[in-house]
Amino acid sequence: MKEVLKNYSGIIFLLLGITIGSIIGIVAPGFVEYIKPLGDIFLNLLFVSVVPLVFFAVSNSIASLEQQSKFGKIILVMALTFLFFILTAAIFTICAVYLFPVSGVSGSSELITEAASEESWGNRIVSFFTVGEFTALFSRQNMLALLIFAFMTGFAARKTGESGQAFRTFITSGYEVMKELLLLVMKLAPIGLGAYFAYQVATLGPQLFGFYAKPLGLYYVAGIIYFLVFFSIYAFMANGQKGVKSFWSNAIYPSLTAISTCSSFATMPANLQAASKIGIPNSIANLVIPIGTTLHKNGSSMSSIIKIYVAFLIIGKDFFDPSNLLLALGITVFVSIVAGGIPNGGYIGEMLMISVYKLPQEAIPAVMIIGTLVDPLATVLNSVGDIVAAMFVNRFVKVT
Repeated sequence: MKEVLKNYSGIIFLLLGITIGSIIGIVAPGFVEYIKPLGDIFLNLLFVSVVPLVFFAVSNSIASLEQQSKFGKIILVMALTFLFFILTAAIFTICAVYLFPVSGVSGSSELITEAASEESWGNRIVSFFTVGEFTALFSRQNMLALLIFAFMTGFAARKTGESGQAFRTFITSGYEVMKELLLLVMKLAPIGLGAYFAYQVATLGPQLFGFYAKPLGLYYVAGIIYFLVFFSIYAFMANGQKGVKSFWSNAIYPSLTAISTCSSFATMPANLQAASKIGIPNSIANLVIPIGTTLHKNGSSMSSIIKIYVAFLIIGKDFFDPSNLLLALGITVFVSIVAGGIPNGGYIGEMLMISVYKLPQEAIPAVMIIGTLVDPLATVLNSVGDIVAAMFVNRFVKVT
């Protein structure tokens, strides 16, 4: 019994914090503003710790791989796994909205819309993949640029051979130090996440029963089914019944972290810890999970389809036209990559969707509200999906 309490103490305390936060958010929403700073402090500590962890984890994984063929195979299998999972989630959601259509959805003129940036798409692409200053790399707003830089740094460290040994030792040491720092920060999780969850319940809870109840209900039902059924299938494909058991026994903590923070970025430390307990080698987990945090998003894939569907309902057009469906899949793959690992990071993708389909302005509030309200479950699917993706990659790439 003591061993069980020891192993699950973190989850128990986190559940306790979330439960207390939920109760406060429901019965005393006015008190939330006084405890929300605790959640903000925790998230800020988490964010500033995770950014250097991403750099050291990715660069160390690449630099420490002994065989070039293994490195290339990991990247290839990872990319195919991400694409397979994202498209499967999108196609499953298309089937869901076809079998259970939603009617009577319209926009609200009272909602305040956010104007799209006047910046050209060329400049957006440049700023998405790169930054102009070295210090800008270490901002969570520039995660893909940081991943690319860490990827190139690790590759360069491998190429330097013996003369780069001291640097490789440095990034290995840096990775171990940042892991320990994250463990210290995560000890504050029950308080920080409880306070943040209270804020979410107090601010978003009432809207769940309002104007967008039908599409939201469809998303949450389909998302929970996908979470339970498809993740189990992926885990079984990765390692049989043992894989299913190990995945679900270690996915609880990341799931609770994701639903509390609405941030794949903040969930990454819990994912790395879960991957280690499952037995995924660091050389795979430290590549797949940090990169997946930015580029692999099952939840965003499903929400993209729902948002496109709702937008088509508003303007009275046929979503199930073959050309519209193919374009929706293409947009969904791109949106799943664009959406960053931070709360409400999909606005750029939503604007892209509106512009590609040439939808009227009144569709913008609808997709933004849907995107905000599905964020908790979407984040769970996005972040916990990285664990099962790492298991999947480990199934096809065996490293020592």
